[in-house]
Amino acid sequence: MKLHEFQAKEILAKYGVPVPPGKVAYTPEEAERIAKDYGKLVVIKAQVHVGGRGKAGGVKLAKPEESREVAGKILGMDIKGLTVKKVLVAEAVDIAKEYYAGLIIDRSSQRVVLMVSKEGGVDIEEVARTNPKAIVKYPIDPHKGLRPFEAREVVKQAGLEGNLNRLASAIVKLYNAFVGSDASLAEINPLVVTADGEIIAADAKIDLDDNALFRHPDLAKLREVEAEHPLEIEASNYGFAYVKLDGDVGIIGNGAGLVMYTLDLVNRAGGKPANFLDIGGGAKADVVYNAVKLVAKDPDVKGIFINIFGGITRADEVAKGVIKALEEGLVKVPVVMRVAGTAEEEAKKLLEGKPIYLYPNSLEAAKAIVTMVGGAK
Repeated sequence: MKLHEFQAKEILAKYGVPVPPGKVAYTPEEAERIAKDYGKLVVIKAQVHVGGRGKAGGVKLAKPEESREVAGKILGMDIKGLTVKKVLVAEAVDIAKEYYAGLIIDRSSQRVVLMVSKEGGVDIEEVARTNPKAIVKYPIDPHKGLRPFEAREVVKQAGLEGNLNRLASAIVKLYNAFVGSDASLAEINPLVVTADGEIIAADAKIDLDDNALFRHPDLAKLREVEAEHPLEIEASNYGFAYVKLDGDVGIIGNGAGLVMYTLDLVNRAGGKPANFLDIGGGAKADVVYNAVKLVAKDPDVKGIFINIFGGITRADEVAKGVIKALEEGLVKVPVVMRVAGTAEEEAKKLLEGKPIYLYPNSLEAAKAIVTMVGGAK
């Protein structure tokens, strides 16, 4: 479950991470009142569950007398398909240095990994792509947690400047918030060193593990279905495990492991997945039909890759569902499939003569769909 920035900051503050004063406004008039109460330069930030708010024009500095007009322009904006219904009005921070600190779960090492970079204030994904050495990664022992001396060492290795003890302390508190809230991701970007040497979390992002929300009824109440991506809401109604991503290749598979593998193949082939969608085990034709219909609705999708390994899921049932979606004209983009396992031959017979590109293995299929959408380098 994704949290808004203001909610993430509330959690960080609970664990002692310094955050700038801020309040949420739902109207331009509220934003103006808050800004005038602070009586100084403020930053007005769209509160939606997507990244790239700044690039979309959803983050603006404003003097108190400008805040009403600025908030009015941000409220109602469409950012990646989500309408801005509220803004955070926070005191602007006197920035001297901008750093990045984040925590994710690394399933290969089965540990929480701390990531620190001196290149804060920009997309960490871009830093990872263009300058991966700028990110220092440190797997944390789950039995001992993140200890201050370890955080200081990571801060030194990353080349951060300022009071290293204060920086390390903020990062340890970030880790405590991550563990204490059962998060799957927590990051501060930027982690600011002010002109006075203070350490402040100027922005924050926290994603919670849905499976642990029963332990946090107070956090579970924060879920805003209407603020989530429309396709994710529809997927939850169907019971799909679906995550909207930023690419243009729609992905459908059976089993989380196979779907993750398919995403990796598309990335390796030079493409970018548009989603994660697991139809689950034993899916019948109607389930597959709904999955294809859902993915085809995404305007970002330029092609669909369906990767099926039949076990309790019969490949012929998958084929029937795909064919129904095609016959109803729901799919306007190329569809690439790889089917294997239970009822494989029956599925291939059903698919003969249909506008579907069948490939004998996953790698060939991934390369083909990436080429079709124009993503291959």
